[in-house]
Amino acid sequence: MRKINFTINEVANKFGLSAHTLRFYDKEGLLPFVERNKSGNRTFTEGDLKWIAMICCLKNTGMQIKEIKQYSDWCTQGSGTVDARKTMLTAHRSQVLMQIDDLKRNLELIDSKIAIYEDPDMARRMDDHLDR
Repeated sequence: MRKINFTINEVANKFGLSAHTLRFYDKEGLLPFVERNKSGNRTFTEGDLKWIAMICCLKNTGMQIKEIKQYSDWCTQGSGTVDARKTMLTAHRSQVLMQIDDLKRNLELIDSKIAIYEDPDMARRMDDHLDR
């Protein structure tokens, strides 16, 4: 049988976050759906985990907390905000693609240095020129 509720520590471990981070997200209004048990502890469902995965995705790709909050608010407001959500995610996608392009260029430079270091003669010549 599948587990229905997860503790904050279980969720934190699953996503590589701290319980403190999850509490912060909750305080900032990013987790408005998370319920509490009789002891007052947050409990998370499978559906909550999907939402947290989305929050992590947006955060890991550079979206600011205030923007994630806006997205969260729109999601809780229902289907009337679909166009706004789509516009936000489309703009964010463009930013992510630019980040990917930047990372690819940086990776090419790193790879070129590694290729130089794999050639002992070239590496010695680079040392003579302060590895520029």
